[in-house]
Amino acid sequence: MRLRNIPRARGVLSAHPIVMKDETIYKGRWQQEFGNDHPIHMEIGMGKGRFLLTLAAQNPQINYIGIERYSSVLLRAVEGYEGYCGRPGLLGVEELPEDLHIYEKLPKLRFVCMDAVDLADVFAPGEVERIYLNFSDPWPKAKHAKRRLPSRQFFARYDKILAGDGRVEFKTDNKELFAFALEEVEAAGWRLVSSTWDLHHDPVLCEGNVMTEYEEKFSALGNPICKLVAERGLPW
Repeated sequence: MRLRNIPRARGVLSAHPIVMKDETIYKGRWQQEFGNDHPIHMEIGMGKGRFLLTLAAQNPQINYIGIERYSSVLLRAVEGYEGYCGRPGLLGVEELPEDLHIYEKLPKLRFVCMDAVDLADVFAPGEVERIYLNFSDPWPKAKHAKRRLPSRQFFARYDKILAGDGRVEFKTDNKELFAFALEEVEAAGWRLVSSTWDLHHDPVLCEGNVMTEYEEKFSALGNPICKLVAERGLPW
């Protein structure tokens, strides 16, 4: 699907304080940027951002970074950020003081416009504790398999930046992509912690589940949601 270009996207993103510019300069010092020593969790391919916004509101003890390759998509996440910060009740958190500056309401959240291929240029070894992959592009042609975010090539990239006990959590409604991901976990030398072909009917894995926009849409159509959790195969 071809993305519609939004001419104003780059200008808005370059001026917005939550979107990090020159992201490579933060390698190895992301916690300093956040001003704390909290763990860092990351969503790759964050889309409109509701999943990450919800997590950031629910878990102030964790630093969150959202990565999105396309500026026009990231613009929607920034707009969602401003809207949610202005109406925190939508996130299930307590109402915040009206005089609190909008960019102080979710202080432990940052966005980066980048390609996940370059993760090791932006994050140091062990700097990230968890990676979320939600409804990633399936890249259905076999020749494009290495572009899939749950591919062994990308697991190798995640391995370079995750902590020793770091995890990857992957959700999709695409059964072919999920079957592929299950095979790639083993091929990459990782350990499959848990998996399900029907998340919303799995009482263990569904506990505390935060739905994305796509998840809500596909679930309403009756599509089962698949999920896996994988750990790095070897300790540091």
